[in-house]
Amino acid sequence: MASINDPGTPDPQVEPRSTGPRRYSAEYKARILAEYETLDRQGKGALLRREGLYSSLITHWRQQREKGAKAALAAPAGRPKTDPRDKEIKRLEAENARLQAELGKARTVIEVQGKLSALLDQLATGGATATNGESW
Repeated sequence: MASINDPGTPDPQVEPRSTGPRRYSAEYKARILAEYETLDRQGKGALLRREGLYSSLITHWRQQREKGAKAALAAPAGRPKTDPRDKEIKRLEAENARLQAELGKARTVIEVQGKLSALLDQLATGGATATNGESW
């Protein structure tokens, strides 16, 4: 970086470093653990220096790996069990659909009954005389 006043002189300002904790991906951890476990004591130290890591991180990563492996081995084989709430939701949805169908039928019956009642009222009041002029 060159100084603003003189383009040939380096800028004495130091770039700030990240202050937060480093984050490591699972792939990186697995690769470093695999490499670390194949090395002798001197090679392990060289790996840690090269990567800027502490031995406590290696210990922690091993524990994470073992915990994950144990959890994977402890998991039951086959499909996961269904949640009882899902079964209840399906039952309620089916019941709701059945009741909606019944409601539709009931509305149709009520509509037909209303029309029939109106027709009977019309016949009772206005249709008391027969077509040839005779009353009933």
